[in-house]
Amino acid sequence: MKIHGIEVKGTNVDPETRCKHYSSEKDIIAIKFPCCQTYYPCFQCHKEGADHPALAWKKEQWHEKAILCGKCGAELTIIEYMGCNARCPKCEASFNPGCRNHYHLYFEN
Repeated sequence: MKIHGIEVKGTNVDPETRCKHYSSEKDIIAIKFPCCQTYYPCFQCHKEGADHPALAWKKEQWHEKAILCGKCGAELTIIEYMGCNARCPKCEASFNPGCRNHYHLYFEN
């Protein structure tokens, strides 16, 4: 599905990046995976849709834009996303604060 002109792959993706696995009001980000440079709403969508294992972003890559706000279409760097207190710095939409529990799946520690 194209969201703000950007392709987001996954299962049952809605116009704000929610998916089959995460569909609360605040589940409005997609993450670009470094292994395929493709946005997915979550690690489970990547596991179901990609033909390869997911890789995490290395710390030296955290300056790259890899987070898509499903509300306004802003692309954030990983550093911006980690420092935004679960709120889009561009449109102020609230992100799910529980996503930080999965950082280890997306971002190298």
